Amino acid sequence: MKKEDKKISVVVSGIGGYGYYYLETIQNEFLDGNVKITGVVDPNPENSRYFNNLKDQNIRCFNSIEEFYDRGNQADLAIITSPIHFHVTQSIAALKNGSNVLCEKPVSAIVQDVDSLIKTRDKYKKWVMIGYQWSYSNAIQLLKKDIISGIYGKPLSFKTFCTWPRDDIYYSRNDWAGKIKDQKGNWILDSPAHNAFAHFLHNMFYLLGNTIESSASPKNLIAECYRAYPIDNYDTVVCRMFTEDNVELSLYGSHATQNEIGPSFVLELEDAFVRLEADSSGITASDREGNIKNYGFPDDDHQFLKLFKAIEAVNSHVPIICGPEAARSQVVCVNGIQESIDVIQSFPSSMITRDEKAGRLWVDNLDRMLYDCYKNAVLPSEAGYFWAEKRRRINLTNYSNFTG
Repeated sequence: MKKEDKKISVVVSGIGGYGYYYLETIQNEFLDGNVKITGVVDPNPENSRYFNNLKDQNIRCFNSIEEFYDRGNQADLAIITSPIHFHVTQSIAALKNGSNVLCEKPVSAIVQDVDSLIKTRDKYKKWVMIGYQWSYSNAIQLLKKDIISGIYGKPLSFKTFCTWPRDDIYYSRNDWAGKIKDQKGNWILDSPAHNAFAHFLHNMFYLLGNTIESSASPKNLIAECYRAYPIDNYDTVVCRMFTEDNVELSLYGSHATQNEIGPSFVLELEDAFVRLEADSSGITASDREGNIKNYGFPDDDHQFLKLFKAIEAVNSHVPIICGPEAARSQVVCVNGIQESIDVIQSFPSSMITRDEKAGRLWVDNLDRMLYDCYKNAVLPSEAGYFWAEKRRRINLTNYSNFTG
């Protein structure tokens, strides 16, 4: 940070989960004192592992972000790490009180709230960044610039695969995991596509955006969603989407597999294939003449590079490379997925193995079946699996309202 830069005041909302790591990063990475936490927002701050540190530093805790501002506090930057269904309301409250916002992914549960956030940001002339860390990474930024420049030709198709097993604790860790709505009827839509794999769904649209600050827009989709865990929503998703430029995108992911695989992706362009494999040296582009370019892993950079970028943006007018407009396509797709599945189908009990010692379950051979679908770019119903059921296609052109 430059000597002439002012000290930056920060409020952090949601400190029991991922917010803990934001607090830890601020403490460990900004030792010059130029970043100061002026308050934290959490109805149960004592549940945070950082609570004693807050008391030692005389940092006050507030039940709501409105209370933080109503008590006369100000912040140059509001970091929103609360549950999904609070992202927009808390971001809007921060904007109205003069704060810029770094909001964790996904930006919102439903698309109309994203649009409300954009309107509020413009009215109060502040900025909003969305915390998709891959988008800020050197690997993704370099690759996106090369795609935009056209050196690999026109994008044709893009597919992503990831199986990250989750256990009972994952779904019982709070009162919203795996839920479609909260007890008050607010949309959550928590799922692999809207939480753990939101990064990878967003990444496909982001890399195909015509500018560094934009993402491609979805035109339509068809999704097949299944569950093994006794949750409201799905724990397994396969989705085929088309962008407005007719690029075919596919997402294959599950929390109910025995093995952890990925993330992996393959982007086919007219003159090259771009690949990421978990056991590789990073993202590589291979053109038709055999030339290979390595971009490195998106995770090579600091996980909180997004925070460093936000701090930088407070002091200078740097472009916001991943704002709500760029993050909107992921929300539109998640809303379309929910509309595509009238009923969430459960896997047959005969396919499910329960490991009591590990406190988790998995669907037998699901990782292999999903990977075969990924390699062949087909939906499970198209692959002929007896448990799979074809769903209807959803039009997403000019999509601006999710009603459920």
